Amino acid sequence: MEYLCTECGKTYPSSEVIWQCTCGGLLDIIHEFRFDPDMVKGREPSMWRYREALPVKKDTVVVSFHEGYTPLIPVDFGSRRVLIKQDHLFPTGSYKDRGASVLVSKAFERGIKHVVEDSSGNAGSAIAAYCAHASIQCDIYVPQATSPSKLKQIRSYGADLHTIKGDRAATARAVLSAAENTFYASHSYNPLFFHGTKTFAYEVCEQMGWNAPDTVILPIGNGTLFLGAFIGFKELKDQGIIPALPVMVGVQSASCAPVYRNYIASHMGKLLKTGVDYRIDDAESCLPTIAEGIAISNPVRKKQILNAVTVTGGSVITVDDSEIEHSLKKMYSSGYYIEPTAGAVTAGVEKYCMTAKENERIVSVFTGHGLKHG
Repeated sequence: MEYLCTECGKTYPSSEVIWQCTCGGLLDIIHEFRFDPDMVKGREPSMWRYREALPVKKDTVVVSFHEGYTPLIPVDFGSRRVLIKQDHLFPTGSYKDRGASVLVSKAFERGIKHVVEDSSGNAGSAIAAYCAHASIQCDIYVPQATSPSKLKQIRSYGADLHTIKGDRAATARAVLSAAENTFYASHSYNPLFFHGTKTFAYEVCEQMGWNAPDTVILPIGNGTLFLGAFIGFKELKDQGIIPALPVMVGVQSASCAPVYRNYIASHMGKLLKTGVDYRIDDAESCLPTIAEGIAISNPVRKKQILNAVTVTGGSVITVDDSEIEHSLKKMYSSGYYIEPTAGAVTAGVEKYCMTAKENERIVSVFTGHGLKHG
């Protein structure tokens, strides 16, 4: 395994305690491995059953609660049936445990004793829990308006909690100062996190008989699940296990939709053949939304998210708070208790299904448990 800078192309050995290139560029991971579906036979039903594909090799350093391999269940959206991954059933109540398990395992392997992370709640809870399990000191930075339930959860794990005035962007700026001298266990900057969330794709394909769905509908805030799933599906295609990538559809809140805005600008430019030059690094201010988990005004990996949409022939859609609330009520009445950010995804699924092709195999996700809200 090596780290590769996405800007200057510089590589770093896996032994480096690093989360960003010296040039300021984002890092990706170069990880050469061989994976065959037969390898998982007889292994425990957790995300670590795909350990050849994960950048942590020694069993003794794995920090795990035996998480993963969440149920893939059929859920009806009107006349359409969609397969939903129940990632709200993870130990801390969200899919972020996927990334936290891999990232904290690597930190433990390197002997790191203290980490910092910024979050709207779920990633902070996940990093705090896995750090507690590994006896690693942890400081979590969150917006002051974060749901009280998430704040209580983070504190309960023993993390030092820092509430920051302002929006999610203000919290991100605050943590960067701390990250100058402490390992940044970031779910957006640190590429290790994405190699945990990629297990979503492995699980989906295995649960579908090592076949890929036609379409995957996932949330886009920082893009941790969206990009992770893209990495996972691409690896499975490169390994010759699936023949093609699924179409990837992202969902954003209409109150905070920077990826959607860039997607539309690019798409319209191509349709009109005007050569519209949209700026990937444009940030926009976010309006309040109940989908706090995806209220990210300027995702640091926006360019990579848009590339994943383009490569898979996907799209980005938005839903407003009224649509989210309407979808949540439907989910509750069916017995599924999910948080509002997860409701944004199900609202997006409802909207997508209105124009979906007949017999299209669609997969989506419950990202977080309803008990985390309030």
